[in-house]
Amino acid sequence: MDALGWDAADVVLFTGDAFIDHPSFGTAVVTRVLEARGYKVAVVPQPNWRDDLRDFKKMGTPRLYFAVNAGNMDSMVNHYTASKRLRSNDAYTPEGRAGYRPDYAVTVYTKILKQLFPDVPVVIGGIEASPRRLTSTL
Repeated sequence: MDALGWDAADVVLFTGDAFIDHPSFGTAVVTRVLEARGYKVAVVPQPNWRDDLRDFKKMGTPRLYFAVNAGNMDSMVNHYTASKRLRSNDAYTPEGRAGYRPDYAVTVYTKILKQLFPDVPVVIGGIEASPRRLTSTL
């Protein structure tokens, strides 16, 4: 943000994936669409939710809202096989390392953001936000 001369971002987007600027990744598409419309967007990939939460604070308060998604894959599918065995790798993390996103990433990230910035809106989206809402109401 310093290199771009920004005092603050309009939107700060948190994602469970490493950031890959490619149209097959929803985070990249959302970021590019917002930027094309003149918004300043900062992306925080795979924030550490276990430490002092500095990853959630480093971009400061956005002018408009925080955005949160789990990444290209639901965090539970990313962590567990169909037989509920823990997976040993994560295809959306550098070098395939596991453990860089929590179970229910959208919920965990959102709770942290609302704790740290209670007055800032949080917009959730992506695979974890949409289908899980349907299954939880049935």
